[in-house]
Amino acid sequence: MDTAAPRPRVLVIGLDPYRVPGPWDPAPVAEAIAVGLARFADAGVGVETCLFGLDGSDDVEAVVTEALDRRQWEVVVVGGGVRSPDQLDLFERIINLVRRHAPDAAIAFNSTPADTFDAAARWLAPPG
Repeated sequence: MDTAAPRPRVLVIGLDPYRVPGPWDPAPVAEAIAVGLARFADAGVGVETCLFGLDGSDDVEAVVTEALDRRQWEVVVVGGGVRSPDQLDLFERIINLVRRHAPDAAIAFNSTPADTFDAAARWLAPPG
């Protein structure tokens, strides 16, 4: 029996809830992200995340570019926090990085962290 994790086919780009400034509790979002990622494992689909902070500790373009260049991706999911109206500039930069560094990948958008697998599955080719 092969117990190795499947080769990643999906990259999820989003905000690290623990590094988004503000008076809010990041734990529910982090838990929802974990639930969403577990669905990939349940389906046997490899996934990696590229989570970055808005606290100034990351060079967002460098972090995202490194993740995009890591391998060929079948689907790139861009999370909702990146797509919020107050992050329009960031959203545009992320989409253009995906176009430049993963031109063959489908781009998908989730509604919540928990439905990230559903967003990717709309664009995943059947295995094999």
